[in-house]
Amino acid sequence: MSKLIQISTTVAKRTDAARIAKVLAESKLSACTQIIGPITSVYRWKGKLRKSKEWLCLIKTTQQRYKAIEKTIKEIHPYRLPEIIAVSIVKGSSEYLEWMSREV
Repeated sequence: MSKLIQISTTVAKRTDAARIAKVLAESKLSACTQIIGPITSVYRWKGKLRKSKEWLCLIKTTQQRYKAIEKTIKEIHPYRLPEIIAVSIVKGSSEYLEWMSREV
């Protein structure tokens, strides 16, 4: 089984989150993307403290697809500097993890 990861990114609009999820699923880059929100993000940008409502995308995929997903997100993401972070999936239901591996 390929090494499985979860990638997160955030966007300002639910429609942008849905577009990212659809593009990744249709191109078989992700097995699943969950869209959560709105959430509140507090961050520093250009020396100022900011607070924004955003939508969080949790993208389930394999490590070997990371570069293609990063490229795709950067191409369609509305932010100039989007959050794109990957974490390893170290444990999970064996049936779910097998399904993930089959779908990408």
